[in-house]
Amino acid sequence: MDRDQDYWAERDETAQYPHELHTALAKDGWIGIALPESLGGAGLGISEATMMLHTIAESGAGLAGAQSIHANVYATQPVAKFGTEKQLQSMLAPLIEGKTRACFGVTEPNTGLETLKLNTTATRQGDSYVINGQKIWTSSAQVASRMVLLARTTPLEEVQKKSDGLSLFFIELDKSAPGLELKKIKKMGGRAVDANEVFFDNYRVPSNTLIGLEGQGFKIV
Repeated sequence: MDRDQDYWAERDETAQYPHELHTALAKDGWIGIALPESLGGAGLGISEATMMLHTIAESGAGLAGAQSIHANVYATQPVAKFGTEKQLQSMLAPLIEGKTRACFGVTEPNTGLETLKLNTTATRQGDSYVINGQKIWTSSAQVASRMVLLARTTPLEEVQKKSDGLSLFFIELDKSAPGLELKKIKKMGGRAVDANEVFFDNYRVPSNTLIGLEGQGFKIV
């Protein structure tokens, strides 16, 4: 897809996500560049994916162009490696086809880069997990329908190792459901890709959205 600098300037000025880029990349198979061939991906590695994002940025899109799809390329890697076959088919195959989009929910306002101190919790209740907490600087959450989420399933004071107690989920980001609120963060640049605060207040997700073993999310990521 050929998009000139005027296109990207307009996207930045109007704060509009580059839907045309995502559609074109999905159509030609680039979204799944580093995802399994069995799901429709190319089965290549992170180096090749990085070269693709570099090429997108170099084309005139800058960081915004690369950032518009980077969660779909990078944040899905742990899902591809640790998800069950059933999870891969339901979670990643639609993403590769461009039917769904993902964002990455890790950073929190009170922990900064200290990932091991994340406070957002996911509490098991029957066949569900109930999520409470806040994420910040979550890119593309306004257009994403899925989130790769890192949340605490065991209180920090109860774990033997600080790297334990966090779990990884691939959840539906249902903006019409109770318990989920997004607030867009105003930015001075890179406005083609939205940045957000994401608030969870007893947001319920199915237990089968857990990726890998409970409490091993940090190691998986």
